[in-house]
Amino acid sequence: MARVLVTRHLPEGGLDPLEEAGHRLVRRDLDVPYTQAELVQAVADVEGMVCLLTDRIDREVLAAGAAAKLQVVGNAAVGYDNVDLVAAAELGIAVCNTPGVLDQTTADLAFLLVLAATRLASGAERDLRAGRWEGWGFMDHLARDVHGGILGLVGYGRIARQVARRAEGFGMEVLHHTRTPTGFPGYVGTLSELLATADVVSLHVPLTDATRHLIGAAEFSTMKPTGVLVNTARGPVVDEEALADALEAGTIFAAGLDVFDGEPALNPRLLAAPRAVLLPHIGSATIETRTKMARLAAQGVAEVLAGKTPPNLVSL
Repeated sequence: MARVLVTRHLPEGGLDPLEEAGHRLVRRDLDVPYTQAELVQAVADVEGMVCLLTDRIDREVLAAGAAAKLQVVGNAAVGYDNVDLVAAAELGIAVCNTPGVLDQTTADLAFLLVLAATRLASGAERDLRAGRWEGWGFMDHLARDVHGGILGLVGYGRIARQVARRAEGFGMEVLHHTRTPTGFPGYVGTLSELLATADVVSLHVPLTDATRHLIGAAEFSTMKPTGVLVNTARGPVVDEEALADALEAGTIFAAGLDVFDGEPALNPRLLAAPRAVLLPHIGSATIETRTKMARLAAQGVAEVLAGKTPPNLVSL
């Protein structure tokens, strides 16, 4: 049986597919991340790996594994921008991810941010906790309505479509934009048109060279001054300096973010920005969903090690 490196602790039952197949799990007693140098050393003695989006599986790591016996990387995430797919393909190492199992949970979180940012819930709670609330006031904590508004989805994959379902329950009109026409109702041909029309813009695109800083100063200036930006995709999709400028100047009304550029480091301007709801990347953070993610990543690794082609195999 094979040896499989597990880079971090995972929920109980998440590694069952590998254990049931008889593979030996290589993992630390303490739940601490591997340094890059430690990863390079660790992969030289395993056939498989289960990693997280916070692990940088670059060419150096993959080459060290390929020089020994590494066959497969199971990334316990939908996105795989942390894995060098080009290097993996060149070195003959399979890569698996976890599509499908976190759609509903992440959509719940995205719509939580739609509600919290549009209703300025975080600011109201801060006032309450700080003792600044002096009782109900007719003009206090005035925000914007969610129901009856227009939701603009940038990207229209599985998670975005689940967000659309939730928005429809709030009586919102739902529009979407992708690089190529989807053929579905609500498609908008240009990003600028979507931004200018939507009351809430929610981002659902992978991080690529084309989507890095997809939303910047020009895009914020296109949005309505009453507009709200929500990002549960990847932090670098948004130019955070431009977002801070837009919030400080009132170019847009509010923002809700679950992901950040360079996380866990945070841009101090975002922490100080008005009308910003900030969450620590908890989009898929439920016990049920994280267990399913771990199991799917582990199942993909187990199937590759058994000579099979798993359905969650990532290809270029």
